[in-house]
Amino acid sequence: MRERLEKLTESFRSELADAPDLKSLEETRVKYLGKKGEFTAILKGLKDLPPEERPSAGVLINETRDFFESALEAAKTGLSRKQLDAAIELEKIDVTLPPKRRETGRLHPLSQIIREITGIFIGMGYEVAEGPEIELTRYNFDALNIPADHPARDSQDSFYTTDGHVLRTQTSPVQARTMEAKKPPIRIIAPGRVFRADEVDATHSPVFHQLEGLVVDKGVTMAHLKGTLSVFLKELFGEETKLRFRPHHFPFTEPSAEVDVSCFACGGKGCRVCKDSGFIEILGCGMVHPRVLSMRGIDPEVYTGFAFGLGLERIAMQRFGISDMRLLYENDVKFLSQF
Repeated sequence: MRERLEKLTESFRSELADAPDLKSLEETRVKYLGKKGEFTAILKGLKDLPPEERPSAGVLINETRDFFESALEAAKTGLSRKQLDAAIELEKIDVTLPPKRRETGRLHPLSQIIREITGIFIGMGYEVAEGPEIELTRYNFDALNIPADHPARDSQDSFYTTDGHVLRTQTSPVQARTMEAKKPPIRIIAPGRVFRADEVDATHSPVFHQLEGLVVDKGVTMAHLKGTLSVFLKELFGEETKLRFRPHHFPFTEPSAEVDVSCFACGGKGCRVCKDSGFIEILGCGMVHPRVLSMRGIDPEVYTGFAFGLGLERIAMQRFGISDMRLLYENDVKFLSQF
């Protein structure tokens, strides 16, 4: 029995020394101390010994098993520490190295323009108003003096959703809702998305952004409109900016005009951007039509007002030198990171 245990101990020492990792160590433990291990076979052999030898043999077996268990525990501690040291070495961070550059977000060009224009008008005492993008046709068309047979109401030009509803074709319905809910004096701007059945190309999109302005009060004249737009456009494009008003027609304003500004690329001398005219069309405006006021319960004999609207994509493209509107909607990080 003693010789057998000595040989078993020698074999155990050898395998324990060669165990490279915890998995091999566990295999060694099972081989010697498991239910079907070497010690189980030795214990079963005790019954074959003479009765007088069994106590001494049992003590020897227990001492050897205690040695095996303590040796396994010590080896496990050593291998665990070795694995931890290796992991720490692998994950070690050199705090003296420069940090990785973090990419920071930027405002979209359209968001920049909306914030800038909104800030200008808030500084002039205007409030920001909002309205639904899915609009009732009576606000999108009827309340703006757009008759039922007007081309703008055709299904080929507008997106109708259900009976009596349309994706708003302009932000002007916000003006109608404001005049209905609020008594003069009124001084608002309404930026937002609008929808029209346009083909997608470099200068057109079925989804784009507008900003409308509305003022209603006693004694409001065309001179107030011209003065307001002059202050706004010079603040936006520079003090040297010149304005040109051209007669036009809009169903909801009378008289109506389109406004051009001196070309910011050439200063009005004529270039490719302004097609050698020296001016660029920038917005439409006019005095609020008396019928629009009366439909909203405002007496046109007491109150007058003006309104204006501009496309924000056009402003952004001109401001940042963008030649294709589609670039504003493709979410190309390389493109957007320039702004």
